[in-house]
Amino acid sequence: MDRIVYLIFRFFIFIFRIIPFRALYCFSDLVYLVVYYVVGYRKKVVFANLKNSFPEKSVGEINRIARGFYHHFADLAIESLKAFTMNEQAVVKRYQYTNLAFLDALYREGKSVICVAGHYGNWEWGGIATGTQMLHKPVGFYKPLSNKYVDAYIRRTRVQGRSVLASITHTAETFLTDWREPAIFYMVADQSPSSPRLAHWVNFLNQDTATLHGPEKYARMYNIPVVFACIKKVKRGNYSVGFEMLEPNPVSTKTGEITVRYMQMLEAEIKAQPEYYLWSHRRWKLTRKQTPMR
Repeated sequence: MDRIVYLIFRFFIFIFRIIPFRALYCFSDLVYLVVYYVVGYRKKVVFANLKNSFPEKSVGEINRIARGFYHHFADLAIESLKAFTMNEQAVVKRYQYTNLAFLDALYREGKSVICVAGHYGNWEWGGIATGTQMLHKPVGFYKPLSNKYVDAYIRRTRVQGRSVLASITHTAETFLTDWREPAIFYMVADQSPSSPRLAHWVNFLNQDTATLHGPEKYARMYNIPVVFACIKKVKRGNYSVGFEMLEPNPVSTKTGEITVRYMQMLEAEIKAQPEYYLWSHRRWKLTRKQTPMR
């Protein structure tokens, strides 16, 4: 069965290879209409997340953001599949990095970097667009798929050139690897933890929020500077990614400090253009009451 699913997957990738972006975005418009108005994919989750995050906004404003999210969500699905057919140069034209000077300076000092980001804009193109745009060795983390054929294909195609894709199940080993040069470790770490026991709690978008502690843990363990990647959707299919220093010296920080600042930066990014965040994720499924006593 896995092989059959893989063959169907490859067939759709072939179709996406021969269809230009303009036509794909027409298809995306159709997908948006079906997903929002017909299927109603996770509408309860999306509207609950929006209402709780923006209690000050009117019903009309919430509806506008929701429609914008579903439209962007359809675009993101199309862009993610199209990425399998694009080379690095094609992605770089649409996914531009800015203000890299301070990162280049860290590279020349021999320092690796942890780059944190959120499920905002298009985070899927980062692994392809990085290799030629920055000096650091790009290392991205991902959750392996159960289908070994699709998983192997993703590992071959979702990173190109100098980039490396590492399983989240081998995070500790990845940080111990000798990359022979300073590396930049990409960690999209705004998802809900698998267990309340592993959570660090912060106020995020007006809600008590369980957060992952991985980026802070490894930053403080190895004293790796932390930067935040701010993704802006310039127009359909075009993104600009800027970097901000979050913490240059993690060992000097208190427990939770880096995580709080990371979530504050992400919150500011979301509030600027909320329709580009992944509102369909059950981000607030954990509550502090579920956390065991220590």
